[in-house]
Amino acid sequence: MKRIRQTVKAENPVLQTLQRTKKQKTGFYNSLFDTSHPFTLMDWGSLPHLVVLHIFQCLPLVDRARASSVCRRWNEVFHIPDLWRKFEFELNQPATSYLKSTHPDLIQQIIKRHANHLQYVSFKVDSSTESAEAACDILSQLVNCSIKTLGLISTAKPSFMNVSKAHFVSALTVVFVNSKSLSSIKIEDTPVDDPSLKVLVANNSDTLKLLKMSSCPHVSPAGILCVADQCHGLRELALNYYLLSDELLLALSSEKHVNLEHLRIDVVSENPGQIEFHTIKKQSWDALIKHSPKVNIVMYFFLYEEEFDAFFREETPVTHLYFGRAVSKSMLGRIGLNCPRLIELVVCANGLQPLDDELIRIAERCKNLTAMGLGECEVTCRGFIEFVKMCGGRLTQLSIMEEVLIPDNDYNLDQIHSEVSKHLGRMWFPDMMPTW
Repeated sequence: MKRIRQTVKAENPVLQTLQRTKKQKTGFYNSLFDTSHPFTLMDWGSLPHLVVLHIFQCLPLVDRARASSVCRRWNEVFHIPDLWRKFEFELNQPATSYLKSTHPDLIQQIIKRHANHLQYVSFKVDSSTESAEAACDILSQLVNCSIKTLGLISTAKPSFMNVSKAHFVSALTVVFVNSKSLSSIKIEDTPVDDPSLKVLVANNSDTLKLLKMSSCPHVSPAGILCVADQCHGLRELALNYYLLSDELLLALSSEKHVNLEHLRIDVVSENPGQIEFHTIKKQSWDALIKHSPKVNIVMYFFLYEEEFDAFFREETPVTHLYFGRAVSKSMLGRIGLNCPRLIELVVCANGLQPLDDELIRIAERCKNLTAMGLGECEVTCRGFIEFVKMCGGRLTQLSIMEEVLIPDNDYNLDQIHSEVSKHLGRMWFPDMMPTW
């Protein structure tokens, strides 16, 4: 390739990356380039593979593909396995989505030349069934892969649920059987079922550490129990409440099992009164905490007020609580009594009754509480200040809408800022509702 004198243009992504590389690196990299002058002498074809590889790693896929056509040497770097260990397939239908898609020709090139290099793979699909089916078609061709991380992500509604169960399970088991080293799987809102989980366990029980599978209606409590019984290295688990059982918690607490670090539980009801929620025994929770004393137990509630009766009647070791719908005063009172490990509490709505007593009880009993968020609720200014005073500086996150606070005889909204700031030991203001 000829040596050429050319202006270093700021809008060129390759040259931008070269300039960033020069700023970030010293020694070897600094000796290659001098971009302090408007004109720079560069021999693009003689750049070392290491430098080109670093540049390509910083570029978006489209720019990387364009740069690969500069010369044969750059094209060789374009196909180095290190560049293909992590890849996100973006599958969108032009008629229904404005998002870009991975070009079909590139997908076929990856399958033919780089399937055995892929290790960290995700599929991001739009709301169309066609995109989800295309993802399944790609999965079914990854027969020579050694994937460690797999994520199936629907950017809008759960489009994988519209794919036939047989097609989805068949494609997924191809990866489960051939990878042998899966450590992280995110397959939420999919038609995965018990037999496919058994295939996962049979081939990846020694390596699986993270499993997220909320909203998978074809999985039974027995299916998830099989995973817990066999995958003793499992550290993070996300599932729906209907899959949670005393047997599952005891399996996660066995001597063979490593300490669980994160348990996420989604408690969801679409139609009030149609689901009767079971109760987990205190002894089962105690066994889990004894085995994994530092585990974070996160619960997301999307229930109607009349459906909370089964929860927090006894001490529950939950650490993070999020209520996406209205929650009653009595429920918040039970949380103050029976959730001593609580770290974070977010309440989106409650009603028109002040929550002063409930918040003060939570401050008294939940000594680990560091984050609080209140949406459509009501608290008197005096009650809120008393809550903050009891918690003090340990409240690192405090998000309260100004509309939540009710002025009383002791404090008004103009005084609340300075009083709360004093007890927190830092500047604080209530959140304001946007006016647009």
